[in-house]
Amino acid sequence: MKSVWTDSVTLPHFEKLQGKTKTDVLIIGGGLAGVLTAYFLKQRGVNYTLVEAKSVGLGITKNTTAKVTSQHGLIYDKLYSSVGIEKAKMYLQANEKALAKYKDLAKNIDCDFVEMSNFVYSMNDKSIIGKEVDTVNKLGFKAEYVEKMPLPVKPIAAIEFKNQAQFNPLKFMAGIAEGLNIYENTFVKEIDKHTAITTGGNITANKIIVATHFPFINSHGSYFLKMYQDRSYLIALKNAPDLNGMYVDEAQKGMTFRNYQDLLILGGGDHRTGKEGGRYQELRDFAKKHFPEAHESYAWSNQDCMTLDGVPYIGHYSSMTPDLYVATGFNKWGMTSSMVSAMLLTDMIIGQKPDYAEVYSPHRSMLKPQLFINGFESIVNLLAPTGKRCPHMGCALKYNKTENTWECPCHGSRFDQDGRLIDNPAMRDKDIKSD
Repeated sequence: MKSVWTDSVTLPHFEKLQGKTKTDVLIIGGGLAGVLTAYFLKQRGVNYTLVEAKSVGLGITKNTTAKVTSQHGLIYDKLYSSVGIEKAKMYLQANEKALAKYKDLAKNIDCDFVEMSNFVYSMNDKSIIGKEVDTVNKLGFKAEYVEKMPLPVKPIAAIEFKNQAQFNPLKFMAGIAEGLNIYENTFVKEIDKHTAITTGGNITANKIIVATHFPFINSHGSYFLKMYQDRSYLIALKNAPDLNGMYVDEAQKGMTFRNYQDLLILGGGDHRTGKEGGRYQELRDFAKKHFPEAHESYAWSNQDCMTLDGVPYIGHYSSMTPDLYVATGFNKWGMTSSMVSAMLLTDMIIGQKPDYAEVYSPHRSMLKPQLFINGFESIVNLLAPTGKRCPHMGCALKYNKTENTWECPCHGSRFDQDGRLIDNPAMRDKDIKSD
């Protein structure tokens, strides 16, 4: 299955690395966060190299819903309560800055960029919507409380952020990647101090940025405890209504909606990777009930790294690695988070540090309830009596019959039915047949 984005664009191609090379900054990972970072470093005159294990844009980026918004669920009242008004305001300002940068870049890139409102709705609780509106207004942003929406479901209230945007992410990627110093089909097997050992040769760098979706270095940062991965499913429907906005349920198991050209994109069926969930069937049942005249044109799925507190980890990989950086944990809001990552890491590389860097610090407190849930999942799946084990850290793999994949409930690595690696943090294929 392929997303609507992959069927509408031809991305630039780059050579594989052959032999040894040196660079000031090495970026590992050719998704939107990595490519944007390369783009900004080039603008600043920094010597950089980006390596991608497969092809740029064809990992997680190709499967996004491509909403460009500062409204990440009901994040602001949670931040206000947990870290205070100043850090909540920093998070909002960072994402608004990212949104403004997209608007500026999109002026010169044909990427179907359209400004429109984003709504986070609730099916059963007006009070949490009201609290979020009040908090956002305290932060200096004009959010609206609304009760009427053109949705097939019947929310009782929503918070509206006006002047947000949506686009085609691969058309945008094609526009910014052209002419960058990129090597494709160059898999980084390990990092030894300032040298990355790849399948095509070694790269020595003064600074290294890990933008590989889920960080693959286990000896620093404890990302295997600080994150888990979540899968979600999308279908694109023809002959369905134009909803004139972007919509997402505040509930984790709810639906998301947006239009693209003559299609309605419907998302949901979420579950922790390796667990059970509604998957495509939930979406198809919904479409059959609410859009009986529509028919399915595309179907695809995506995977997201979820942090302990709903805020990405962007900055130094750990307190012990001053020349190693990371961008991860975008919590299903990869578009603005990719831009924030690129701008923040570029500033850090050239010796600047914006105020909002502390909000995203990967070294912030891990003492959150989700930490214990992640730990419990790891223990259960490490002790599970099965032969099929993830090569990342040894957890028991589960079979996803819908997608014919083997999945790790601990950290989210995925393999096809023959054991070929699809999603990290695992760093090699799995020999399924020998189990």
